Amino acid sequence: MGLCRIAVALVCLTGLALVQVSQAQSSAQDYVNAHNAARADVGVGPIAWDDSVANYAQGYANQRMGDCALQHSGSRSYGENIATGSGFELTGTDAVKMWVDEKESYDYNSNSCVGGQCGHYTQVVWRNSVRLGCARVQCNNNNGWFITCNYDPPGNFVNERPY
Repeated sequence: MGLCRIAVALVCLTGLALVQVSQAQSSAQDYVNAHNAARADVGVGPIAWDDSVANYAQGYANQRMGDCALQHSGSRSYGENIATGSGFELTGTDAVKMWVDEKESYDYNSNSCVGGQCGHYTQVVWRNSVRLGCARVQCNNNNGWFITCNYDPPGNFVNERPY
């Protein structure tokens, strides 16, 4: 009987550890750190977490849980990056890394994307964006994630350089 209780306790502890791991790399500080690393790389000042922007992001993410489609909110109050992933757990830092990886497609001299998408990257490093809020939800089908980050003030204005 005692051995059975120990086994049940170990299963419970393992489950709690997995929940903790799944929360890792998706905290407010994780998002801020990932953004600020990319911003520092090009000499842009840091961005800070903002609860109002995060509440906006959470509200939008909650609306997308049903289909988790890559559909932008259409708001120009905030800049926006979104990412989805299915079949694997997508963390906040994974999403920011995907956006920052677009750097290789950004040509600073022509201020344009060359050979791929780069608009997510330019929003991450947009010098005038100083407030950040992000949200992450699991899709209703339990087979994917929806992540959005919003930026205040928004970036990616035509004929303006991000930095």
